[in-house]
Amino acid sequence: MSEFLEEVITPTETESRLVVIFKTASVVKVNARGLEPANEDVAPLQAVLDRHKASLTLLFGQDENRLRRDQADVLGASAEAGESPNPAEEFDADDTAPSNDGNIPDLASFYYVDGEVDNLESLAAELNQHDLVDAAYITPPTSQPLLLKSVTSPEDMEVPAITPNFTSRQIYLGPAPGGVDAKYAHTVPGGRGEGFRVGDVERGWRFTHEDLRVLQGGVISGTNAPDNSHGTAVCGVVSGDVNNIGILGIAPDSVFYGSSYVGNSVAAAIKAAADRLRSGDVILLEVHRPGPNTPNPPSGQKGYIAVEWWPEDFAAIRYAVNKGIVVVEAAGNGGENLNAAIYNTRPAGFPNSWRNPFNVLNPSSGAIIVGAGCPPPGTHGRNHGPDRSRLSFSNYGSRVDCQGWGREVTTTGYGDLQGGQSADLWYTDIFNGTSSASPMAVGAVLCVQGVRKKKNKLPLSSARYRTLLRQTGSPQQAGPGAPVSQRIGNRPDLRKLIPAALNLP
Repeated sequence: MSEFLEEVITPTETESRLVVIFKTASVVKVNARGLEPANEDVAPLQAVLDRHKASLTLLFGQDENRLRRDQADVLGASAEAGESPNPAEEFDADDTAPSNDGNIPDLASFYYVDGEVDNLESLAAELNQHDLVDAAYITPPTSQPLLLKSVTSPEDMEVPAITPNFTSRQIYLGPAPGGVDAKYAHTVPGGRGEGFRVGDVERGWRFTHEDLRVLQGGVISGTNAPDNSHGTAVCGVVSGDVNNIGILGIAPDSVFYGSSYVGNSVAAAIKAAADRLRSGDVILLEVHRPGPNTPNPPSGQKGYIAVEWWPEDFAAIRYAVNKGIVVVEAAGNGGENLNAAIYNTRPAGFPNSWRNPFNVLNPSSGAIIVGAGCPPPGTHGRNHGPDRSRLSFSNYGSRVDCQGWGREVTTTGYGDLQGGQSADLWYTDIFNGTSSASPMAVGAVLCVQGVRKKKNKLPLSSARYRTLLRQTGSPQQAGPGAPVSQRIGNRPDLRKLIPAALNLP
């Protein structure tokens, strides 16, 4: 059994990025030589960029016309399907359904600044003075929402000739209230997620792992980072192989893809995943960022929040949701009340049209947001609090839809449960954070989609799952310093979720 570092790990982060949003009506374009005039004089704006040795690149890639065509196709398909991506939702009495406008911000208006710029803050301030610019703001570094790691060195561990079967340690596969009852789902035709795919947005994955070889789709976009235990752990929770060794995924018949934000942006990785996936598939956002309540200097992950708060990520999520893809998003490990007034304050440089997406009175991204709850006491011989009570690091609030285990998750990767010289043989007992909670919701959604497909029913939307996950499941419980008013929602229960989903047309 491994021991913990009883402290929050230092996040592995990307660099900050200056995002520029142009006023759509101006139709500014960028070519290899810089800004290209369309309907407006761009010379003064180009002079600002030149003075800072900066250039602009389309954040979502391709070119403006293709982006607008993609967006029009998605909106057209959504309208043809006859279902709003955010239908009216029957939420808890203390929740209010989000606005349901079905719009996607113009993806062709989003750019990022490239080049060796000495002072991003100064450049952003100058750009915001220009009439063609709707917004210029700095997106802080992105990291994965993992809280703790083991002090064990995996390479020093002896490895048996054949990996043991660790599924008895995966209590989360079992019946409610302790687990999500994936074991029940696997007895229902389609209940292993057959016919559906998931795109995981984060850093890297080890697709050569011995327990992840059957239905792995590889990397869609970005660079597969060498520090890949996090993505490997996520993959195991969702789609670990069916065999007699190691672990078992919640939805092992689903196909798992990675979409990396390394060498990319989170928003671009979301769009790339959405372009590869189909209606009914799932995108998982295994990312969080320091928000406006993050202390200065930083203190671990305190104040980190879900990425939909930033305009470019909100736009990318809306694109995916309008395509019929179910988006699942980690709430983040900042210990924050997402209902707090600070999140309603528009940050400097954000567009005037921006509204706080954590406020359920405002337009919603449509993503399912997942918080982190305690596993059943005694899991792996440890006790973190009452089962399904909020773990202290988990963000909470009306916008959070459901919870998963935030500690003691047995899966592939890291090497504290089984190590050795080859990371292809590594397993962990202690995957954690909203990192471990979110793939549990993904697995549950994939199981239900597969069951509906076997029944010749259409896949359900993100909005439908937000409602179902709030109306079914094992209720959140109170813990020391964590009343149920600090909402992280119910833990999914597939024995209840599947029939509820089958009752829908």
